[in-house]
Amino acid sequence: MSADKLYTSDMLAAAVSLAAFPPLPDAGRHAEARSQTCGSTLQMDVDHDAEGRIRSIGMKVNACAVGQASAAIFAKHAGGFGLEELFRVKSALEAWLGGEGELPDWPEIELVAAAKDYPARHGAMLLSWNAAISALSSTEPSG
Repeated sequence: MSADKLYTSDMLAAAVSLAAFPPLPDAGRHAEARSQTCGSTLQMDVDHDAEGRIRSIGMKVNACAVGQASAAIFAKHAGGFGLEELFRVKSALEAWLGGEGELPDWPEIELVAAAKDYPARHGAMLLSWNAAISALSSTEPSG
């Protein structure tokens, strides 16, 4: 697959939309995630409600355009989700990337679906899920 099929204008537009989710230093939870395959990193700030459901997200992302787009897609649609739902979607995404199952049910995830054919990008695609799960799993507020 050529790079022009991976880096579509819609995927690049999603990557640019990451600017709508700046860091939230006063958020209740903070976490970092790093891709073992490519070295991409993501720092996430999560504000959540009393039930542990995401209210807002801020991020600092150092990743390729695929990782940036995946992070923006995650942040745009993660509001209202809690740990159980995030685990479910992450598991489905990992299975799909591994060649099993269907593309997970997450709005706009199809914008980064072409990256399935690039295993070195898989870790970057999972950064947001890993960071959000880590942040919401934390037993102590960070700050």
